[in-house]
Amino acid sequence: MPFDAKRVSLQNRFILNKVMQYIDYIVQHYGWQGTTLAVVMLTLLAIQLYYHIVVYGRVANFRNSRRRKILDSEPAVSVIIPMFSEDYNYLDTRLHDIMGQQYAAPFEVVIVYVGSDNDYFEELNNMRLRYPNLVVTKIQYNPRFPISVKMALNVGIKSAHNEHIIITTSDATPASEQWLSTMGKSFKRGDIVLGYTAIEPQSGLTNYLIRMSRMQISTYWLARAVNRSTYRGSRHNFGFTKSLYFGVKGFTHLNMTIGENDLFLQRIAKRNNVSVALVPKGAMIEKQWGGMKWWMSHLHHFGEAYRFYPIAARNAMEWEIGSQTLFFLTSLTALIFMPLEFKAATLILLIARYIAVVLRARSIAKRVGEKGVALKYFIFDLFNPLMMLCARISMMSKDSTAWK
Repeated sequence: MPFDAKRVSLQNRFILNKVMQYIDYIVQHYGWQGTTLAVVMLTLLAIQLYYHIVVYGRVANFRNSRRRKILDSEPAVSVIIPMFSEDYNYLDTRLHDIMGQQYAAPFEVVIVYVGSDNDYFEELNNMRLRYPNLVVTKIQYNPRFPISVKMALNVGIKSAHNEHIIITTSDATPASEQWLSTMGKSFKRGDIVLGYTAIEPQSGLTNYLIRMSRMQISTYWLARAVNRSTYRGSRHNFGFTKSLYFGVKGFTHLNMTIGENDLFLQRIAKRNNVSVALVPKGAMIEKQWGGMKWWMSHLHHFGEAYRFYPIAARNAMEWEIGSQTLFFLTSLTALIFMPLEFKAATLILLIARYIAVVLRARSIAKRVGEKGVALKYFIFDLFNPLMMLCARISMMSKDSTAWK
């Protein structure tokens, strides 16, 4: 055997002996229970770091400009907005923000009003005098034959004059005057465009928890989308072409009142036809209609589509939240029952994980336009597993409003 090979072999043997001695030391001092606890904690920490450094790092480091162009300039677009209530405030606020978008190409806004208030419909039509590119259509409300969002969108898409469609709702307003420009330019790199939707910032802890929950849930699907495995988008901020829509004969899962932003997208999304607009000025801001009860009901309602998500997407979400929960439980066990030096090591692991988590949260928040994230993030980090557990338990009972 050559001299160098002997030297490497001796070094490896020396390192192995040291490792075995260290393991024997741990077993002697903490027993097999303590050793197993340490191994489990380190394994769970490794899983957590993998998600927050590698998987979610794809969102923070994503650049849509790296994707191949399919159009030389931004296309004419049609913005479709279904409306199921007589919200007069919307006409002077959120609609004004949409109609006032700065966009280089022609665009129109198609409102599909589902209702029976003729005065409100007349007011909508009067808005056309102010905005010539506003298109208004009506579906007469009949309690015997409920109209779903998909049905309203289908009417809007058929009424649209442009090939490229952007879907939003009357609950959301653009984050900037460049929202439409950002989404429209994204069509240059894909037939499907996905944008972020934030919850409107308000004072109070509840609003902060809801905002961070929206960002975390969005991070799940954004991480898959930038990795070319799209399974959903924001129902307030996504788009596609008419050719894709009519190519599959419209929306899927017609027995559900939800699914236009996930179950339908799963059918038309391919590896190379999705463009992700990760720019703060391209975000939408959804109005918060209630407190934590409203948010949990929101998660329950739209969570009815969760069972139809790809198994890889569901596993990724559940492994992340599950490893976080188990890491907290094993760390708590160590802090209660183990000796002082074991507790100190546990605290170091907890701090290391939190630093990685909060730094990643800040980097993603910067990409999507969320502000004031880091200071109170430890509160959300502790509450999120409980919120997701409550959401999963609630999903065990069927939400009848999500089904026809």
